[in-house]
Amino acid sequence: MSNKFIDRERLAETFIQLCEIDSPSRDERGVADYLTELFTTLGAESVVEDDSAKKTGANCGNLIVRFPGTVEKEPLFFACHMDTVEPGRGVKVLRTGDAFTSRGNTVLGGDDKSGIAGLIELVRVLNESNLPHGPLEILLTTCEEVGLLGAKSLDHSLVQAKYGYALDSTGIDRVIVGAPAANRLKVEVHGIAAHAGLNPEQGVSAFCLAARAIADLRLGRLDEQSTANFGLIHGGVATNIVPDLITMEGEVRSHSPEKLEAYTKEIETTFRNVVRGWSAQSRNSRQPSVEITVEKEYPVMRLEDDEPVIGRVQQAGDALGREIVFQVAGGGSDANIFNSYGLRTAIIATGMDKVHTTDECLDLKDLTSLTELLLAVVSV
Repeated sequence: MSNKFIDRERLAETFIQLCEIDSPSRDERGVADYLTELFTTLGAESVVEDDSAKKTGANCGNLIVRFPGTVEKEPLFFACHMDTVEPGRGVKVLRTGDAFTSRGNTVLGGDDKSGIAGLIELVRVLNESNLPHGPLEILLTTCEEVGLLGAKSLDHSLVQAKYGYALDSTGIDRVIVGAPAANRLKVEVHGIAAHAGLNPEQGVSAFCLAARAIADLRLGRLDEQSTANFGLIHGGVATNIVPDLITMEGEVRSHSPEKLEAYTKEIETTFRNVVRGWSAQSRNSRQPSVEITVEKEYPVMRLEDDEPVIGRVQQAGDALGREIVFQVAGGGSDANIFNSYGLRTAIIATGMDKVHTTDECLDLKDLTSLTELLLAVVSV
């Protein structure tokens, strides 16, 4: 596949237009309407908006866009998410040569509008060049950045293809074939309030109980497959009151479902043992307690070398004379959810860089390279 099919300036303009449409999580309606109109104009057979908004709280649903094939081949899907992280309102794109950055104190929005821009150019090139291709589906989700909510609420019965690619990662010529499962934890440590100056001995500090538990925990990298972290803590009322409630939020991730369960139980047991140990030594009629909530955030993702979804992108790389690097990642994405539905999904990197920061950037050369790869994937 050659660059001659791709209109670089049109691709750049599309990317800028997308980035300058506000679409922070749960407020994706603007970009959803833009894409519905655009894909319809480009010959989509259908554009379906599902009813996932009832579950996600977004102001629109996921989009499932379908294009007919020109030859008899199995259908293929590509997926991107429409939402961006904050600060993502009022984005103004600064282009310097081939480099795109934000003009102000916002993210750029390349996560994930770089992938969407590549797909739009893909469809345009297919229309203009008459390149043979099978049926294509484009899945556009909401609320990816706030817990993969759109993908979790997707009516996947609407998807005809059995496998495809999510366009959502940093780097270029990089394909993610594995990602961990994750559990989200919320721990509420209940102590006993008392005046910290007059009668502190009548209280039990929830801070102290939480600190003892944290000191006993293994956090960070647990083994080559697993990590754990507590990243949020809040509680207390005033400096002169023994705090009676501390709430902590954290996570456990692992590429092994068995280890994920074991490490999650280890954290639960540690907190319960600290509270139980204090209670055993106390004569106070009132006792501290702990409540632990575990939410399965996303399942493990693992693709094998001999699966069609891997073979196809490898063939595309070979056709372009480019080395495709296959990697296992440490984070979850919509692809974890799609795979749990039986939709075998690999993640293709889009060239985005420094995502989730106001220093986010993207190079047009990488965006063009992504589009080349998409064309090759469709054509093999």
